[in-house]
Parts: sequence; structure tokens; C-alpha cells
Amino acid sequence: MRRSARTVRFYFEGKELEAVEGETVAAALIANGIDVFGETERGKPRGFFCAIGKCSSCLMIVDGEPNVRVCITPVKEGMKVQRQFGRSGVPW
Repeated sequence: MRRSARTVRFYFEGKELEAVEGETVAAALIANGIDVFGETERGKPRGFFCAIGKCSSCLMIVDGEPNVRVCITPVKEGMKVQRQFGRSGVPW
């Protein structure tokens, strides 16, 4: 018998989204149609790549903390996520 997964709400750049409790932030973003996680220094789109926390392609700002690897970070109720530009988190 499969249990019903609990739904949690989180925010991506101010927009309220839903996710399945226990999934990663990256998986939740992709499930909500968001596949561009930021930009390279040359303005190219950056997205989900390795899914094991090694490549730094998924770095985002989570609850005000920059450089969070969202491919290995579980989504939580009320979490605030935003795109990060470069490793500093500051848009260029």
C-alpha cells in the first residue's frame, strides 16, 4: 500500500509553489516547470546537472544563504529560494 505524500509550500523568487515533502529543491523546481537555475558569467542558462552535489551547477540562495546545492537539499515548508549569479550570489 502506498501512502499519500504530504504537500509542502515553498517560494521561488516570491512565487508560491508546491512540492512533495522529502524531494529535493531541484526536483521540486523542475516539477514546477523551472529548469533554469541561473546564468553563467557569459549569460548562458545554468540548470540541473549532476544531482549529487559535486558540480556547483545548481547553486542557489535558500532562506538567505548563498551557495546552497539544491540538488541535495530537501525542500521544506515555507522555504524561500532564489536564483544565484556566480558563487557570491550577487547579480552581475
